[in-house]
Formats: sequence, structure tokens, C-alpha cells
Amino acid sequence: MRLAYLECFSGISGDMFLGALVDAGVSAKLFEEAVAALSIGARIEFSRVNRSGITATKVDVYLQGEKDRPREKDTHDHHHEHGHRHDHAHEASSRAGAPAPHQHEPHQHEHGRGLKEIRELIANAGISAAAKTTATAIFENLGAAEARIHGIDSEKVHFHEVGAVDAIVDIVCAAVGFEALGVDELICSPLNVGSGTVECAHGTFPVPAPAVVELLRGAPVYSSGIQAELVTPTGAAIVKTIAARFAEFPKMKMEKTGYGAGTHDFHGQPNVARLTIGEAATKLAAKTAQESISVLEANLDDLNPQVFGYVMDRLLEEGALDVFGMPVQMKKNRPGTLLTVLSKPEDAAKLIAILFAETTTLGVRRREEQRQVLARKWVTVPTQWGEVRMKIASMNGTVTNYAPEYEDCRKIAAEKHVPLKSVMQEAVQKYLNL
Repeated sequence: MRLAYLECFSGISGDMFLGALVDAGVSAKLFEEAVAALSIGARIEFSRVNRSGITATKVDVYLQGEKDRPREKDTHDHHHEHGHRHDHAHEASSRAGAPAPHQHEPHQHEHGRGLKEIRELIANAGISAAAKTTATAIFENLGAAEARIHGIDSEKVHFHEVGAVDAIVDIVCAAVGFEALGVDELICSPLNVGSGTVECAHGTFPVPAPAVVELLRGAPVYSSGIQAELVTPTGAAIVKTIAARFAEFPKMKMEKTGYGAGTHDFHGQPNVARLTIGEAATKLAAKTAQESISVLEANLDDLNPQVFGYVMDRLLEEGALDVFGMPVQMKKNRPGTLLTVLSKPEDAAKLIAILFAETTTLGVRRREEQRQVLARKWVTVPTQWGEVRMKIASMNGTVTNYAPEYEDCRKIAAEKHVPLKSVMQEAVQKYLNL
């Protein structure tokens, strides 16, 4: 299993990610061709620079023959149908590593591109279908963050002409370059977001900027104290979309490394992002994916059994990955039940609240664990009574397990008055004959 590890110890921006890709071996010509295929009057150039002793690749975007302005002086304006303009300070058009506080000056040009126009532009570009899907997803995440900030529909978010072009180049090239890496998984480090403040049309905001905060929900972040805006919304949107997970440096056999440079050269802090490519070191990691889950537990000895069944159903409806009970002998020799809930970390607080509200427990234990999971997908098969979904699990592309979805089979059995086992058996046979 090939891995890529992105280290954001000095933040991340679109141009830093592109520079790291090129430095790690992705062809610069591939990016030039992708930009040309967009037909938006832009071109991209690469140079070698030094950042606090580290040689890295620097990316610059030119629009109609002129180099884009430094990120700390650029802007993109957001507006919607009611005519209210959002001269927001960051962002998709700003390069990482801008000292803070700083003033983002509103641009006088009113023309902008909305998500609909950007989707069409990407759809018509001469790049692969996979790259189009990734690029569109990145822009939609960026637009959704802006929409939440301004309280408008994401379709009404517009990016200023200069900012939109710069962001389109960064995002489309990021998608094309990520595909060219040929890795199975990109893992991202915790992100150094910087510190200080940002001056924008709506007032003074602390770093990280509002859009970055929205985009990095659930991601591990920190500040090393540098008075600068280190993570741009474009960089955050790229990481949010393509990173499979956030973790420390994985076990791997390292093959190559690339450094992408930010605009500024900080004293004693290399303003670069590092991308390391290699093969997963363990056999287990090469065959399964790893993810973090929360394990919630509560001991119950005075709960009505009817309520217990209701609680299990409620937890599953609210997003629990699994719920199960085990008989235990509690204090004073009372028989009880150990209720265990597996959940995504972001759902744990909600599920704990349900446990307190619906059961008699006075305390819930919580711990975080790692689990290895097989790749899985759904396949629908026809039976003589109706369609049934089959859950297919695979390892390294080879199917290892398959099973009919119980709820589909139960519904058919009840409606058609046939034995449940007959429905399940026929679903399996139909899958094997595909």
C-alpha cells in the first residue's frame, strides 16, 4: 500500500501543496497542461527558493500575463442575490505565510464566479474524470464553509475574479497532481495555523480565519506562536477533501520527499510543507485501512429490558456504528448488562447524551481506539421477490466476505410471506452468479 504523508508544520496553502507535489516527482508539465486546458487566461510557473535553509519548489500563478499579488494583499469578494457584498479577507486567493495582522484590500472589480460556473469550468476542462470529481469536491467544501459563515446558500457564494482564477488553478492542479502521485492514501499531520489577527471588511478576526475554522472542524490543529496566517482556506479545503485521516508520521519505507514553499521566509521557521511518499511498513497496514473510533460503555443493573431494546435501536438510528450488550455480575451479586457503543469520535457526545437520557446509568466510560477495517461496497442483486443489497468486503481488491442486507431480506420475507432464509439464500446465489 503506497502512502503519502503531508506535514503542515508551517501551515498549508494551495501553492505549497503544488510545490511539494512537483518537488516529490509529479511532472510540472502535467500542471501546465491542466492550466492550459482550463482556458481562463492563466499560466503557472515553478522556481527553486530557499526557506530558512530548506530548498523548496515555489509556485506562482500568472493571470493575463501578470503575476498574482501576494496573498496578504489579495482578496476575493463574496456576494449573493440580495446585493450585499462580502469583502472577505482570506482566502482562496491568498498565499500562505502572510504576516498577521494585515489588511486585505477590497478589489473594485465586481465580476465573480459562482459555484455553478466553476463546476462547469472544471467539467469542461481536459483532465481526467477522477481529477474533475476531486477538484469539484474541494471547491464545494470551500463554498460550503463560506456559506455557513455568511448565512447564505452555497450556490450564492461568489469568488472574486482574481481570487477565483488563482483558486481554480490551485485546486484543479492539486486534484491532477494527487491523482498522478498514485498513492492509496494521503495522511495529514496536525496543522500549524499560526496566530495573530486578520483585518477584513467585517472587522478584526483572530487567526485562523473563519473559513479555515469551518473547514478544519474535527482536524487536529495548533499554533507555534508565529504571528502569521499559515493555513489558507484553499489549503484547508484541499486537505479536508483528499486527506484520508490526520495522524502522526505513519510506519513506511520512505522513497522520496518533496518541499513546497510558502511566500514568506520566516526567521528560524522553514515556511514549507513536506510531502513524503513510501510503502506502508506492515503487512496489516498494506491490506486494511485504519480508523479511529470511540468506545462508550455503561453498566446497567436496574433498567427495564424493554427499554434496553429501545435504547439500542435509538443509538443505531442516531449514528452508532454498533451497539451490543453482555451479561455481567455486578456489586452485591446483582446480574446486569454491560452496554457497549461503538461510534465515530464526532458522534460520541451525542450518543453519551442519549445514554444519560434513556438509561439509568450515572456514568459512561469513553475511550478512543484504532480499528482495522476492510474495504467495503454495496451491490444490488435481483431475486424473484425483489431487490436485495449485498455488502461486499475486500482485501487488496480480493473479495473476502459477502452477506445480504438483513433489513432488505426481512422486509421481503414479511411482505411476500416467504421464509427469511429462502430470501437470503437466493440473494447469495444471485450474487455468486453475477
